[in-house]
Amino acid sequence: MLETVAWRGDSVRILDQTCLPGEIKYSHLHTVDEVVEAIKSLRVRGAPLIGVTAAYGLALAAVQHDGPRDKLDQAISEASQALIAARPTAVNLRWAVNRLLSVYREKRSQDLDSIRSSLVEAARRMQEQDLLTNQAIGRVGAGLLKPGTRVLTICNAGALATCGHGTALGIVRSAFADGKVNRVYACETRPVLQGSRLTVWELAEDDIPVTLITDNMAGYVMQRGEVDVVITGADRIAVNGDTANKIGTYGLAVLALHHGIPFYVAAPVSSVDFDIASGDRIPIESRNPDEVRKIGATYITRPEVDVLNPAFDVTPGSLITAIITEKGIARFPYEESLNCFRPPELKLQEDHP
Repeated sequence: MLETVAWRGDSVRILDQTCLPGEIKYSHLHTVDEVVEAIKSLRVRGAPLIGVTAAYGLALAAVQHDGPRDKLDQAISEASQALIAARPTAVNLRWAVNRLLSVYREKRSQDLDSIRSSLVEAARRMQEQDLLTNQAIGRVGAGLLKPGTRVLTICNAGALATCGHGTALGIVRSAFADGKVNRVYACETRPVLQGSRLTVWELAEDDIPVTLITDNMAGYVMQRGEVDVVITGADRIAVNGDTANKIGTYGLAVLALHHGIPFYVAAPVSSVDFDIASGDRIPIESRNPDEVRKIGATYITRPEVDVLNPAFDVTPGSLITAIITEKGIARFPYEESLNCFRPPELKLQEDHP
């Protein structure tokens, strides 16, 4: 699978996902502003991947800093704020930036070269850990599937959305290697078509049988008994299990409940926001109306029509059969099961306010 992000000397190299599947194109980002733009424009996308990319972006702020040493704090602060604001829904972005900020605070008394190398190395370790995390999610999730399973998914929660292997598609990959997956139904995922452009491409590259469907065909294939399980990724998960994911996920969960089909969410523990009790507090990003008005450069409706274009919706935890993480499987009630995966430093803060 293609490398989605990498540090290259004094720049961040990304796989430009807006060019897929027609062209495999890499771009080098040399400034924090370029990293922010790449995240906003979906050239880099997927909650785990934008987190790691943002971490490299913060390291880039130190590498590119050529002003007075006493102005570095301000440069790092401004860069972190810009990166966190790039996409408000995915909590991995904030989590990754805050981890790099912790490294910076620890190393800030050292010389500039030491700070730079420490930040780059911390981001690189985060990238390596993401791959291991996704492989663990794949192993855990594959254990839930039976031979011959037919999976339905939406958007792209695969290697392209991470630093390798994937979350929802990581489970598919691991289960397929075990001889358990018979077919994947990929919803096209309007309006940006991550399913048709990216998920289909990924699965076809790995010779995993895939059938593309429009988003409004999901109920039809479930009704016909052709889906055994729905597996999606997540951009942010509240403590009660409410999950923000690509727009259309909530509808799949409702359909799955009606048809008695398990609905699984696959995500790293870093996607769980232990600061919020429910999905009501998850900010939902609104995107450019032209994403709906157009396909490519062509208008498919009146150019002036009013458009509602939320990038995500929130699926209530009560509709989710299980949340699959690298630490294990959480089930309802999620306030209890997810708390078992709460990082030690957050448990410490909770026990000692």
